[in-house]
Amino acid sequence: MEEYDVVVIGASVAGLRASYSLAKKGLNVLCLDRKQEIGVPKQCGEGLSLNHLRRLRIKPQSCWAVQKIKGAALYAPNGKKVEIDFGKTMGFIIERKIFEKYLAKKASKAGATIKVRSNVVGVKRTKKGVEVRVQDLFSAKYSAKLVFACDGPQSAIANMLGLPIRIKASDLDSGLQYEMTNIEFEQPELIHLWFGNNVAPRGYVWLFPKGKEHANVGIGIGAHIKASAKEYLDKWIASRPGIRKGSIVEVNSGVIPVGGLLEKMTANNLIVIGDAAHQVNPIHGGGMGLAMEAADIAASVAVKAFEKGDFSDRALDEYNKIWWEKYGNRLKRILRIRYMVESLSDKDLNAIAESFTGEEIMMLQSGELAKSKKFIIKKLIKRPRLAKIMLRYLTS
Repeated sequence: MEEYDVVVIGASVAGLRASYSLAKKGLNVLCLDRKQEIGVPKQCGEGLSLNHLRRLRIKPQSCWAVQKIKGAALYAPNGKKVEIDFGKTMGFIIERKIFEKYLAKKASKAGATIKVRSNVVGVKRTKKGVEVRVQDLFSAKYSAKLVFACDGPQSAIANMLGLPIRIKASDLDSGLQYEMTNIEFEQPELIHLWFGNNVAPRGYVWLFPKGKEHANVGIGIGAHIKASAKEYLDKWIASRPGIRKGSIVEVNSGVIPVGGLLEKMTANNLIVIGDAAHQVNPIHGGGMGLAMEAADIAASVAVKAFEKGDFSDRALDEYNKIWWEKYGNRLKRILRIRYMVESLSDKDLNAIAESFTGEEIMMLQSGELAKSKKFIIKKLIKRPRLAKIMLRYLTS
């Protein structure tokens, strides 16, 4: 049985960043993934904030940071456009497949071992730590003191080690995306989002540019919605001549956690990261940056555990505390914004587009509840019913 300090299960952005950070700190790391290729298939709109990259000290590279983004254009159900343009680069639309292989190369160079086609079928605690059993192209058994579970929203690994990871259907979005080429759209320096209960119930349609005639065109809707995401997306594309004339060169689908934040993401010999820990922005479903920053936090806590020789839940609980202080509490406030938006009719969404500036909408979705309440009262003084609905969620 091969022995490692840490076995990371799941080689997406969370697992790859964790593997890099752990190896950089001198630990012997094995990263396992059941896929046959890093980065494939992608289940992502591929938007990544520059702020996250700066905090992670990752310098954007032209091979994967393919389109600079300066802001967003939001479209109400009646077609009213609200533009948010910061006038400078705020993030990128990336090629995630290339980005993940870039992360894998960095992790490997730092000293981590990565193995694809390694499907983990069993994880159990032993007197020495944890035993991980793999059945696939590289069937084997491994032992480690710590396991990092980075294996998606329902995290089978965490469940195997006695930490129940459950998420309600109401906290999941069903997503479908076409990568399309030879399409027509304006302002490729902006991401474009369309809202409305007839467009995308409990979600939105997005167009994330990857050049002037190339973009990810996708949709996220509540997983509990009876009609499929494909029905809504195809209907929307059919109504857009400049989009429907294009070609679909890739199809991606999956579920997106937009809630179900976990108070506890650790157990004895276990830390849970990324989608497995539901570390996703509840408003827009973005999670790459959050996952990688969580991986860095987890790696720092893991190093302390090895220094003390203590891999108990009590020793690892520092990860929960740091995460909630830095990100979790803000995401909890943003979740209240999501609940508020879900309660609004198309008429309400049109009224918001007519009443608020792009900067005010950015403030609202950021989770700054106190500031948001002030401008809601000021702007919606002539719409008391709508103000009452919005304030009920922000003050609950």
